[in-house]
Amino acid sequence: MTGSTLDITPRLARGVVSNAEPARVVFYLGTHQPGWLNTAPVPLFISDRRLRGYRHLPRARTMWALDSGGFTELSAHGNWQHGPTPAQYAARIRRYRDQIGHLAWAAPQDWMCEPWITAKTGLTVTEHQRRTVANYLQLRHLAPDLPIVPVVQGYTVDDYLRCVDRYTAAGIDLSTAALVGVGSICRRQATTDAGAILTALHQHGIARLHGFGIKTLGLRRYPHLLASADSMAWSAVARRQPPLPGCTGHINCANCPRYAYQWRTQLLHQLASTPAQPTLFDPTPGRVA
Repeated sequence: MTGSTLDITPRLARGVVSNAEPARVVFYLGTHQPGWLNTAPVPLFISDRRLRGYRHLPRARTMWALDSGGFTELSAHGNWQHGPTPAQYAARIRRYRDQIGHLAWAAPQDWMCEPWITAKTGLTVTEHQRRTVANYLQLRHLAPDLPIVPVVQGYTVDDYLRCVDRYTAAGIDLSTAALVGVGSICRRQATTDAGAILTALHQHGIARLHGFGIKTLGLRRYPHLLASADSMAWSAVARRQPPLPGCTGHINCANCPRYAYQWRTQLLHQLASTPAQPTLFDPTPGRVA
């Protein structure tokens, strides 16, 4: 199957979520192994940095989403000058969509706003936001047919709302977007910061949110504020443990699909029995799928 499948949460995208039936939160399993696309029975989240060197791409069995690799680029270089140009990145997305198939959406080349990232780039949060919005607009201009989603960046709640204002000023109404990524929250789930940011976006009518790098704690606290999320937390856990019984050929299961799928299944069982923590603004609770 070629083409995109951006309507990953059909009832959410059409704005007809029933109070009697909680919305499903799509959970993308992060992996460094693009070859898993051939056989994976669950949605995957894969970086362009891992796919770009493939001459012969895998064919996806199920839907997946593409990460631009922005955190690695900015952490390593402090800019996107070593990464693809927007035109090159758009061409890659199109190739992945057409040759791999089942591409749900792709992240833009956004600029994270954690303090250690802005220290690396030497730029302000405001400039990171400007560049994030500008890149999305450029990619949309270059490839209006591709399922590239807007991402809001910031560090404080007010930062994120100012980023929303930037999109609005550029003619982009995020409240009508099929999905909006929320960046720079993956390392802040032990505090109330991430929940406050997601809540503020909901209060501004932006309800179809993707949380990048959401870990178990975050999923337990606010699945009702998310349409989808991704995580590679399983790999870090596996790296600190011996291989599963029966796993041979590796010293740990940090890149083992058997471990990853078991971790995901256990996580979803845990989340199914854990009520979401209430917030000041509490949309319809969601279920993780």
